[in-house]
Amino acid sequence: MTDNDPYAQDKPGGQSPGTPEQGGWAAQQEPSPWSARGHAMPGYNPYQPGQYPAASTMPGGEPPSPQRGRRGGTAKLVAGVAVLALLVGGGAGTVGGYLAADNATTGSSVNALNEPLPAKDSGDAPAGSVEAVAQKLMPSVVQLQVRGRSSAGEGSGFVISDDGYILTNNHVIEGATGGGAINVVFQNGDKAEATIVGRDPTTDIAVVKAEGVSGLPTVELGRSDDLRVGESVVAIGSPFELAGTVTAGIVSSLHRPVTAGGQGDQTTVMDAIQTDAAINPGNSGGPLANMQGQVIGINSAIYSPQSSGIPGMQSEGGNVGIGFAIPIDQARRTADDIIKSGHATQTYIGATVGDAPSGGAVIGEVQPGSPAEGAGLKSGDVIVKFGDRRIDDANTLVAAVRTRAPGETVTITLGSNRTLDITLGGQPVQPN
Repeated sequence: MTDNDPYAQDKPGGQSPGTPEQGGWAAQQEPSPWSARGHAMPGYNPYQPGQYPAASTMPGGEPPSPQRGRRGGTAKLVAGVAVLALLVGGGAGTVGGYLAADNATTGSSVNALNEPLPAKDSGDAPAGSVEAVAQKLMPSVVQLQVRGRSSAGEGSGFVISDDGYILTNNHVIEGATGGGAINVVFQNGDKAEATIVGRDPTTDIAVVKAEGVSGLPTVELGRSDDLRVGESVVAIGSPFELAGTVTAGIVSSLHRPVTAGGQGDQTTVMDAIQTDAAINPGNSGGPLANMQGQVIGINSAIYSPQSSGIPGMQSEGGNVGIGFAIPIDQARRTADDIIKSGHATQTYIGATVGDAPSGGAVIGEVQPGSPAEGAGLKSGDVIVKFGDRRIDDANTLVAAVRTRAPGETVTITLGSNRTLDITLGGQPVQPN
């Protein structure tokens, strides 16, 4: 689906992050609060202005009459003080008036409108600044306009080759399958038609190719396996069709199991980067970058609370400071498969898994001839660690497997403290 359906940022999430029963991380068009594509942009919340207390007047009234002394001395003294006060007040007013008049006649008053313009800033943006990241990346970030048989939408993407290959989210362009069309709008306003090279709904990644272009500026891909919580990041995209929008924030968390693409099952769980950089419907498919301007993730989903907290009003989509990006290490591997073979390859172990009551992922059915069977896994085994990563539930295990490439050998730890080595398998993904 495209990001025009107002999303999760494009999409969705979870409570044990990732389970739909808990309101999990859901894709954009899912009723789950984690929506990858998002809902329509929420309106401003009406509110009843508070009643401010009326301004109270200063207490007035006649001053208490002084008690007359034997010779009226007190009364004369009070009268004298009053006269002195009046004189002081009048004198201050007169002096203020003279000063104002003097400024008017001499022209010494300061007026910002009369000041000369400062020198134009012609220096380069400081290295490592948001400005520098934006200058580096924006020429390579594009807006994707997608038309399907019965709907239209838009999202973002970024150029990975100078001859027109563009990386984006599957849910951004899937509406164009079966007779739709994709238009690419570059930063300089140029436009080109694009075709789908390949897509992977299970990871929410797609590659399209702009036709008839050459010499395009490309992004620099970073790595996501060494990210740190608290690290500054920048997001660029086209939220609500506002192309070239730049927002900044930090890495809020890592390894969040989030359901991609709105499928709502384990086949679409991704190992997401969480960020508080503002991400909204339309940002989907755009880059999340580090402060060196290297792309470290693809913005894909946002958390969208279903309730606004105001009686009678619902909140649909929109940034609440919780967004998710697909790690670039995984996206890069998938994009490379798509460009070379036309399809993605999914890493798998060949067994169904569920949540273990005491924590961990419990093995269900083991497929004959699968990596799981080859490693000696049996139904009822509970996996509590995958490599060095603790496994809290089934979605965490699925997300952890997705971070690895087919052919890798990983040590898994069972609840019984027994360890096994498993060589991960790979199978082609055939989109519907």
